[in-house]
Amino acid sequence: MEIASMNNDEKPSNFFTKGLLWFKSLHEKIYTKIVGIAKQFKTIAKDDPRRVIHSLKVGLSLTLVSLFYYFQPLYNGFGVSTMWAIMTVVVVFEFSVGATLGKGLNRGMATLLAGALGVGAHYLASATGKVAEPILLGLFVFLQAFALTFIRFFPQVKARYDYGMLILILTFCLVSISGFRVDEIVDMAHKRISTILMGASVCVIVSIVICPVWAGEDLHKLVAQNMEKLGKFLEGFGDEIFKSSEDSTESKVTKTSLIEYKSVLNSKNSEETLANFAKWEPGHGQFKYRHPWKQYLKIGGLIRQCAYRIDALNAYINSEIKAPEEIREMIKETSMKMSIECGKALKELSKSMRKMNLPISADEHVTNAKNSAKKLNSLLKSRINNWEEINLLQVIPLATIASILTDIVICVEEIGQGVNELASLANFKTTKSSKEIINTNKVIVVEKIELSNNHVVITINEQNMKL
Repeated sequence: MEIASMNNDEKPSNFFTKGLLWFKSLHEKIYTKIVGIAKQFKTIAKDDPRRVIHSLKVGLSLTLVSLFYYFQPLYNGFGVSTMWAIMTVVVVFEFSVGATLGKGLNRGMATLLAGALGVGAHYLASATGKVAEPILLGLFVFLQAFALTFIRFFPQVKARYDYGMLILILTFCLVSISGFRVDEIVDMAHKRISTILMGASVCVIVSIVICPVWAGEDLHKLVAQNMEKLGKFLEGFGDEIFKSSEDSTESKVTKTSLIEYKSVLNSKNSEETLANFAKWEPGHGQFKYRHPWKQYLKIGGLIRQCAYRIDALNAYINSEIKAPEEIREMIKETSMKMSIECGKALKELSKSMRKMNLPISADEHVTNAKNSAKKLNSLLKSRINNWEEINLLQVIPLATIASILTDIVICVEEIGQGVNELASLANFKTTKSSKEIINTNKVIVVEKIELSNNHVVITINEQNMKL
């Protein structure tokens, strides 16, 4: 009996102890979660401080628009329709100026057009009588929803005007259908359109005036940064692939720049999105009106083609190439020079893009890489007859590396041509060093010699020598 009573006394105490431990652990879990969220806040803000500024701008815009609801004179003028301005700020305000301006113009123009069409549809349907009015309104709603939804599938419309099409469908339905039960449809449409335009205007003004984030500048920096990443890889690849096995382990751990290029492979969506937003932005800084944003997409595509070849090269860093030492030494110097010169060319192109200067100095590195590629090709042709006694399986990896490097040289040359075309379209400035290079590479070409009135006329033309 005593033992049973002791067990009954221990059960409540054990339950209380477990509950206390659970409550204590819950407190620690909540504290750990809060600390983790605070660290995440800090990390996100530190990665891009513009995110903090953007959040403040959204809060300021909502506060300004809400004044229309707080002040009685403003509220008397618009009434409950003021809430449409607040809704507009929430859905329109984006991170960059281009995205905000694009959404704001889409919403404003679509609201104006849909309001006019909705009022017109209401009056046209009401003129047919009470019996036919709802049938005709339903037909109008069906036709515009069908037509605009199908138009949204057009690639050009999908890229730039998809949001506007949605607002057009929504506003037309709200105005035309509401008019069936509301007598003062014109006044209702006027208030909604006015408040939506006010909300969009506040978003655009705040986005441009207070610490603007330009999508065009982000696209410009992204393309230049991608080139620099490829350049870093190519500069380090030559030393990495031809190092001895004793040094390879240490270098693989220390050279983290060899894996930075991987982000370039997935940059297409970001570039297209930024280019689409940049087209909405007004001229600012060095980016004038009608800046050639499409050229950035062309250069970005060429960079990704180069990155795919670099990805193939990266696979050989982790593989053990057991080719004969004679062949390794034969192609080592030229292969390293090709890789390093291509890397320097890409870094020079990136530097020129960042500063918006003419990329004159990159041509020399491209020429050196092309000469090395020709030299390597000649070496392989001259020695191929001596490889009869060599196991081809041992030679194939080195031959593949040489072939990929040759393709990379061609890609780098095409990237350089793309950047030169961009420099011409965007009027990149010429530095003193660039002028000196241009002047030192001018030659005089005699185009024609004519005899006119006992005088010899010599027509000459100055041309720039290709490096």
